Amino acid sequence: MRFEVFRQEQRKDYHVHVGDVHAPNAELATQYAQVMHARRKPANSLWVVPKEEIATVDSDELGVEMGGTTQKEYRWATNYETGEMAEEIEESQREQEAATEARDASEGD
Repeated sequence: MRFEVFRQEQRKDYHVHVGDVHAPNAELATQYAQVMHARRKPANSLWVVPKEEIATVDSDELGVEMGGTTQKEYRWATNYETGEMAEEIEESQREQEAATEARDASEGD
């Protein structure tokens, strides 16, 4: 029987899939997972789950199940006109770089 193993390195981290183990039962699968995935690199916790118990949703199904895909171009900065604001930001950046160079030069003297 195949079990998938998910590992959490530190308490606030996500569990990440690290591989699988083959074992006749859950108890042995847990022991194998500890040996293979937590012996050399300490782990906060392991999830050992039978492969057939994991449900999957394909990208095609996501569109249907979640109400379709939503256009989210508003999240991309390339869709906004910045005009004068961008020039102002660039000018400010140049001023900051010049001030940093001047300060570094005066400290070197």
